[in-house]
Amino acid sequence: MPPPPRCAATTAHHSLLGSPTCFARPRRRCCPVRAAVAVQAEAQAKVSLIRIGTRGSPLALAQAHETRDKLKAAHSELAEEGAVEIVIIKTTGDMILDKPLADIGGKGLFTKEIDDALLQGRIDIAVHSMKDVPTYLPEGTILPCNLPREDVRDAFICLTASSLAELPAGSVVGSASLRRQSQILYKYPSLKVVNFRGNVQTRLRKLKEGDVHATLLALAGLKRLNMAETATSVLSVDEMLPAVAQGAIGIACRSSDDTMMNYLSSLNHEDTRLAVACEREFLSVLDGNCRTPIAAYASRDKDGNCSFRGLLASPDGSTVYETSRTGPYDFDIMVEMGKDAGHELKAKAGPGFFDSLQ
Repeated sequence: MPPPPRCAATTAHHSLLGSPTCFARPRRRCCPVRAAVAVQAEAQAKVSLIRIGTRGSPLALAQAHETRDKLKAAHSELAEEGAVEIVIIKTTGDMILDKPLADIGGKGLFTKEIDDALLQGRIDIAVHSMKDVPTYLPEGTILPCNLPREDVRDAFICLTASSLAELPAGSVVGSASLRRQSQILYKYPSLKVVNFRGNVQTRLRKLKEGDVHATLLALAGLKRLNMAETATSVLSVDEMLPAVAQGAIGIACRSSDDTMMNYLSSLNHEDTRLAVACEREFLSVLDGNCRTPIAAYASRDKDGNCSFRGLLASPDGSTVYETSRTGPYDFDIMVEMGKDAGHELKAKAGPGFFDSLQ
């Protein structure tokens, strides 16, 4: 008697596996499981393409999101869902908020833990506010990218006056920045400046609660948070020279990671990179730390040249040294301009000036 006819599925499995006992139904049940595992593995692979390390403040996250969006726009493989991951890292500067920056270590307070994560391979790139980055980079890292610079000016925020000049004598201005403190006291010695730390939202809340009469914040940060309307007025760079690299975002990676260097190089804004390099060279010569009020600004003027201004002051604003330079907008020349300006102010101030700040 001939054997019963086989269904097509059974015949297919028989021919593939060589087993007359293979049935179609259990094999079909296994397929969705295998497919799910494959999809999960693919999703995990996409997540690992780039891990962005950042602080967890709203502003730091806004900068990380800006970086992520630019990477996705520039590279199609990064536009896939989950291809770029943001990793939040808490830094020393985030954890200790009740002391002045100078009293808890100065340089690297907002970057050290992120740099460590980068070197340990827990993240692939690190997004920093350039004004927080020390003038030296940890060995094994490189910073090949600056995003286009935002507005470098400072915003004045007050519920009762429209400018620093309008504040009554004795008014309290909150600021953790010695750069701002020294310039405020130099021009408005009747005002008082107190240490005022925390993220943008925290400082605005403290202002509303009456802890201080006014505060200053970087306009760049307010713009990135879509909060520019909170500024009562904006100070010109003549009234308040910005911090070194204010408004600039820097993105670092491991110096051995060619893939990340290529990704980041495609986002670099060269005008910003040159201006930041000029200002940081000025800072490096002065060996600036959180006890030294230093300000600098390099920009391209209407003729296409580099216009540089630098300032060194005492914290109480009683002594202020300033200088300026103009020259071609060229990396080597601009670095030399920053260096020369730093040496000029260092010589004017003399060694006793720096000793008094320790």
